[in-house]
Amino acid sequence: MNFPDNLKYTKDHEWIRVSGNEAYVGITEFAQGELGDIVFIDINSVGKDVKHGELFGTIEAVKTVSDLFMPVAGKVLEVNAKLEANPELVNKDPYGDGWMVKISLQNAAEADALLSAADYKQTIGQ
Repeated sequence: MNFPDNLKYTKDHEWIRVSGNEAYVGITEFAQGELGDIVFIDINSVGKDVKHGELFGTIEAVKTVSDLFMPVAGKVLEVNAKLEANPELVNKDPYGDGWMVKISLQNAAEADALLSAADYKQTIGQ
């Protein structure tokens, strides 16, 4: 399984890639594998300030629906438009084309407290 070192991770299986005061958020390769075939992503938080740990959307797979939690506090700037027609991009490329939201960070240093790739691997028993 792939867990890029340039990302930070949460125990809820989200990842974040910080670039200055903005960041991209998605779910990990482990999470998409556990969910199975993803069929729909519902994110209606564009323009909203979302606190760390708050719900920012849901992801629906053939077997289940799971909540998506914000790894850091920020304002949702954009939802990945590609996912509307192709939610399976999360299965195929969870760290690339399968990103879910772009946010502006309220406090960029907050990401430093998240899990490293090595710590996340330990969390999931890898």
